Amino acid sequence: MKVRDSGMPDEEMWTGFFDPAKVLSIFGLDRGVRDLVEFGCGYGTFTLAAAGIAEGTVHALDIEPAMVSIVQQKCREADIANVRATVRDFVTAGTGLADNSMDAALLFNILHHEQPVELMKEALRVLKPNGMLAVIHWNYDPTTPRGPAMEIRPRPEQCIEWGREAGFRFNERHRYDLPPYHYGLLFRKPFA
Repeated sequence: MKVRDSGMPDEEMWTGFFDPAKVLSIFGLDRGVRDLVEFGCGYGTFTLAAAGIAEGTVHALDIEPAMVSIVQQKCREADIANVRATVRDFVTAGTGLADNSMDAALLFNILHHEQPVELMKEALRVLKPNGMLAVIHWNYDPTTPRGPAMEIRPRPEQCIEWGREAGFRFNERHRYDLPPYHYGLLFRKPFA
């Protein structure tokens, strides 16, 4: 199932919004991460940065074959061997990853989907106890240059509520401003 239109800009504009390594560092994903799953890898903006910090495998999933091909090509060009980019409808079929197998999961600009809690529950399932779920989304602000329609764009409070409903812990000090147009939230899977 394809996710509702995200209003994602072209790659040149998109990459200008982020310093991917810095964003991952803000989330604390720059250390102690072995295996990571990225739900909707898109152009690979965060995939390649994650590959540089993950000690194991980065599972980059996307429903769009063209996006997966772009990520695979970028990995070949950069001689990156620890990314497994896969065409996968994770909304309908899940990630295909084992329970309690990932140290971290990325849900970046995807929670405007019709089933955000289900996506978060799948992240919870594959994360190890105390595993990290990093969420980024467009600010709830109609002046952003792109992004999903305001009626489906979640506010941080909505994402926090969904995360708790899915079974995650959230601490307010793990709410981040990611200028110019995004916010970030870090959730943890409970130990038991």
